[in-house]
Amino acid sequence: MKIVIQRVKQASVSIDSKLYNQIQQGLLLLVGVAPDDAQEDVAYAVRKITNMRIFSDDEDKMNLSVKDVNGEILSISQFTLYADTKKGNRPAFTGAAKPDFASQLYDDFNELLSQEIPVKTGVFAADMQVALVNDGPVTIVLDTKKP
Repeated sequence: MKIVIQRVKQASVSIDSKLYNQIQQGLLLLVGVAPDDAQEDVAYAVRKITNMRIFSDDEDKMNLSVKDVNGEILSISQFTLYADTKKGNRPAFTGAAKPDFASQLYDDFNELLSQEIPVKTGVFAADMQVALVNDGPVTIVLDTKKP
C-alpha cells in the first residue's frame, strides 16, 4: 500500500459537485493498493498512521498523534499513486491492484482504522473533488513495502 498522509486543518470530498464528507483537524489520506498487498499491509499502515506523532504539542514539537489531538481522518482511494511514468508521457497504472481486490482491501483498511479514530471516506472509484487546508504543510508518504 502507498498512502499519502497530509496533516490538515480541514478537508472535504465532493462528488458531482455535492459535498459528500468533510473533517476538521486531522489527516487526509490518499490510499493506493497494489496487487501484492495483504492484511499485514493494512495492519501495518493503520498502526503507523494512528500512532505517527505529527501534530504539535504545547512546545510546538511534532509529538502528538491524530488520536492524541482527537482528530479525524478523511480517507480517499487513489489508484494513481501507482502510476508508472518511465515510458512515454501518459502514465500507466498497471502497478495498481484490480478494482475488486483494491476495493476490498481499502474497505478493510478503513474498517480497522475506524476502530481507533473517526473515519470518513469518499466513494471508491468515483470521480471526486478533494479540498483541503494543509497544516504546516506536513505531508508524508507511507509505503508498506518500504518500512
